[in-house]
Amino acid sequence: MEPYVSAVVPVYDEVDALPSLHAELVAALEKLGRPCEIVYVDDGSTDGSTELLHKMHLERPDLVRVVVLRRNFGKSAALAAGFAAARGDFYATLDADGQDVPGELAALLAHIEDEGYDLVGGWRRQREDRRVKRLTSRWYNAVTRVLTGLPLHDFNTGFKLLRAEVADELPLYGELHRFVPVLAHDLGFRVSEVPVRHRARTAGKSKFLSVMRFPKTMLDLMTVLFLTRFADRPLYLFGGVGAGLSLLGFGVLAYLSGVWLFTDEGIGHRPLLLFGALCLLVGVQLIGAGFIADVLRQANARDRTPYQVREVLED
Repeated sequence: MEPYVSAVVPVYDEVDALPSLHAELVAALEKLGRPCEIVYVDDGSTDGSTELLHKMHLERPDLVRVVVLRRNFGKSAALAAGFAAARGDFYATLDADGQDVPGELAALLAHIEDEGYDLVGGWRRQREDRRVKRLTSRWYNAVTRVLTGLPLHDFNTGFKLLRAEVADELPLYGELHRFVPVLAHDLGFRVSEVPVRHRARTAGKSKFLSVMRFPKTMLDLMTVLFLTRFADRPLYLFGGVGAGLSLLGFGVLAYLSGVWLFTDEGIGHRPLLLFGALCLLVGVQLIGAGFIADVLRQANARDRTPYQVREVLED
């Protein structure tokens, strides 16, 4: 019997946290009363997690499946590998550190079934993390909410439930797992969230890097904004910025030309001359780059459909 829910769990050096998480996850899935499976993705662990996952599979081969990656490829790649191996109608994602509560899965499933959403995230309203992690997460969520216009509270939660067709279309590489709700929303899927319990880590070591995490996340956010807003019309971005710089440069040069023509003051030594020339030059180059990107996008679009169909009603 094909599973109804596939729990996809990326694992990277979590040998101490896995036993309790596994026991809770098995119990939570059994309470759903539906056929289920667990897909663990070992993302290059070196602490014994691989051997423990093998043992879990041997104990419950009917329930547990394990995908072992050759090295550590990152969470986005691990999720992509888990989605490729999963067979359910719905995919539930959880972190392997034990901070997510598997018992909350029933609430996510009820919400997605009753309300017809395509993706539901677990909103960690009361996060049990270090203060620096809570603070950076609050900043990240606020900035993402403003820039994307998606009214969610917890974009980066690892606890999600999504339909299989959502996972099939998600572009997962790099660090894009942090923006799964944004990417799904851009593809036309219905996205929501429900409050869930969260708990402090009791085993293992956090992989959170507080110094560089926030700057890297902001750079990833700019990538996502480009993919979701300008990937189909790059001229709007490059051309818009280029036109602005060109107008600024033209205005500066026009002013300096007036100074040179109507006064006796020389302008060759003025830094403003160099600034105006650079603005005009860079602006023209950006506009040209936008045209080239638009031509390439249009050529590539011949093999792609510019829309996604939710359903078709026919006789």
